Amino acid sequence: MSRYAIKNADFKLFTVLWNQRQGLRTPDLHFRMADWLEQRWKKGDKSLLLMAFRSSGKSTLVGLFAAWLLYRNPELRILVLAADFMLAKKMVRNVKRIIERHPLTKKMKPERTDQWASDRFTVRRMIELRDPSMLAKGVTSNITGSRADIIICDDVEVPNTCDTAEKRRELRERLAEIAYVLTPGGTVLYVGTPHSYYSIYADAPRTEIGEAQIFLPGFKRLSIPLLNDKGESAWPERFTKDEIARQRTQTGPNKFASQMLLRPVNIAEGRLDPTLLQVYDDRVDYTRELQTLFLGARKMISASAWWDPAFGAARGDRSVLAIVYADAEGHMYVHKVEYITAADSDTDEARAQSRVVAQLAKDHYLPSISVETNGIGKFLPAILRNELVRSKVPCKVQEVHSTKNKDLRILEAFDAPMAARMLHVHRAVLQTPLMTEMQEWRPGMSKGHDDGLDAVAGALAQQPLRIERLYGRGEYSWMKNAAKPYTAKSDFNV
Repeated sequence: MSRYAIKNADFKLFTVLWNQRQGLRTPDLHFRMADWLEQRWKKGDKSLLLMAFRSSGKSTLVGLFAAWLLYRNPELRILVLAADFMLAKKMVRNVKRIIERHPLTKKMKPERTDQWASDRFTVRRMIELRDPSMLAKGVTSNITGSRADIIICDDVEVPNTCDTAEKRRELRERLAEIAYVLTPGGTVLYVGTPHSYYSIYADAPRTEIGEAQIFLPGFKRLSIPLLNDKGESAWPERFTKDEIARQRTQTGPNKFASQMLLRPVNIAEGRLDPTLLQVYDDRVDYTRELQTLFLGARKMISASAWWDPAFGAARGDRSVLAIVYADAEGHMYVHKVEYITAADSDTDEARAQSRVVAQLAKDHYLPSISVETNGIGKFLPAILRNELVRSKVPCKVQEVHSTKNKDLRILEAFDAPMAARMLHVHRAVLQTPLMTEMQEWRPGMSKGHDDGLDAVAGALAQQPLRIERLYGRGEYSWMKNAAKPYTAKSDFNV
């Protein structure tokens, strides 16, 4: 092989030579990935996303791609970010091993051993640069001061970095910092599979949590699920029909859909399904002459409100007021879920929050508000009553002490109306943290927030069960004269 051919081997040849040296055959799946990566690189695309099912060998192939890039240009600097340092180190160590043993890269190994560590290494290159040829870092580690021409984000989204809203927000914040590390004209390559419905790899914005656009806009994507549109395996030699059936059974439908079919869903299936909610846009319209409240053309016959208070950052709890209306047919409307803060108030937090609640009561024509008195709520009802009087709001305050298990309280409030498709939410509620809480909530698990769910559950529980009466309208009812009233004697007074 001539020197010209050696210096200009394409990525597919580079991959085949390595696999032959390892006694392996290169599957068509890897040829597809290799061809896409090389074509995107040669066309100058700077934002790339490679998604492929678990155990597809995508990280191994991307490691080969990094070695090929250094083979083509030893002056490149590559930073590998992963969910944790050990995972990033694994890729760097693999690339280091490829450079040591690949027939086209053996001469790239430096003479100095201090430049050849397992988490960073520097190949032979003509220019002196402060940053190594390849460096491993965990996504939460400090990368300030580093510079890279290529950043590979390899499996930065895993359950430990995305199983709560806080972790997902932190992950996005950390990934936003790579813009300060990437050199002008540099390339970012994401490699992974979705682990959450709110995945960084999602191809549509999650408007229910306030996303206006997807996290990776403008990225060129290659998505390879295990099964294509015809139900055929993307790697039939390794993933036979029997193996696919076994994995589907062992992992469960959600994990299989997420990790093998690349559909962003929650791996741990939640009990509350937000897709069962009915969304509406109508605003409150109170007709004083009729003393009637409407939502659009629908007449409301009752309203309930539940305030689950919290101050500061006590145990991470949030202060939430939920307002629910109901019509005569038993449909309930979650019209307002307010996450209350009073950081900029000129008075104490209890009074400041009570003023917010009083104003919401006035705006929504509330006849009463239930205040959960567990914990800090013991002294709030009196403060709230004073603020309602000052605001001239004719609203009663009910003190409620919750003794029932919170999980059971939430299940009992949500399950039946959601299953019957009788629970409606205002579109504005979709922009609150409530939707995230619903998506992530699972009975018996203490992780994550459920303050909004608890407040809405309290408001729903205040509404009486209403089912439209249909019996008795026909010609015959077996219950019509089935029994006569009977008054039992008792030895106590109620």
